[in-house]
Amino acid sequence: MYLDWTYIVLVLPAVVFSLWASSRVNGVFARYQDHFLASGLTGAEAAAAMLRQAGVYGVRIERVSGRLSDHYDPRTNVIRLSDGVYGSSSAVAVGVACHEAGHALQYAGNYFPVRLRMAIIPVTRLGSGLAVPLILIGILFSYTSSIFITVAYIGVGCFALSTVFQLVTLPVEFNASRRALAAIHESGFLRPEEEAEAKEILSAAAMTYVAALAVSITQLLQFLLLVGRRDNRRR
Repeated sequence: MYLDWTYIVLVLPAVVFSLWASSRVNGVFARYQDHFLASGLTGAEAAAAMLRQAGVYGVRIERVSGRLSDHYDPRTNVIRLSDGVYGSSSAVAVGVACHEAGHALQYAGNYFPVRLRMAIIPVTRLGSGLAVPLILIGILFSYTSSIFITVAYIGVGCFALSTVFQLVTLPVEFNASRRALAAIHESGFLRPEEEAEAKEILSAAAMTYVAALAVSITQLLQFLLLVGRRDNRRR
């Protein structure tokens, strides 16, 4: 059985990091989800208050099934909060809800990175779908013609679009969390110890996006090395 050392050395550590980051988010949320706020403020109420505070209206807030399935849908201008966030009166629920409200504020204020991310989604999806097939076809048939090495490199370029998307995602997510923490602090939603819990869940969530970028970069490097090795063998 063939094991590619590039996967073991490059990609596997990033995958482990990603699994750890995801586990940490769930762990932090589980640890604090029953620490109910003295104010009784729910996640949905906090998100609505943050939007009002910023003068942004017309954004609906809905409940969605799932665990930590919270997201903002710019197409319908709806913040969807999971069962554990929407009606929960905990600091972690408020932190997650305000993070999604932060995304709504980004779109309302034409925040450039979020608009850029939205604009590149179609080409990113196309590139993601084509990348691996083109790389595989290019490598498998490279011995017949040098044109297939070019095909493989085109596949690597398509995959690179996903890496660019992950890179653009970082400032978008970090900014949404900064907006959330600023709104929480300025409005006095939470007590200092409660605010620390909200900050912890947002910091943990931020690491999942760092991990996703790390996985994407290491996979890109792996594909480059694989295609490069096949190219060198032909010469």
